Amino acid sequence: MSILIKDTTREEREEIVRRTLSCESGCENCSGCALGAGDPFEMYKPYIEGKMEIREINRRFNAKYGIH
Repeated sequence: MSILIKDTTREEREEIVRRTLSCESGCENCSGCALGAGDPFEMYKPYIEGKMEIREINRRFNAKYGIH
């Protein structure tokens, strides 16, 4: 299954983010805050809205925090 914007609907992208971050289990399972990202849905909002692919969001996040 492709997660590219061109292959998904907004609803599918929301579900991809929710599943990937385990948000259905509550915030204690998400590492977004611990890594300085804050609300993971805000971090991935450009993907959910169809404006930026996940790989680009992750690349920018990693560059910002010096993660290789």
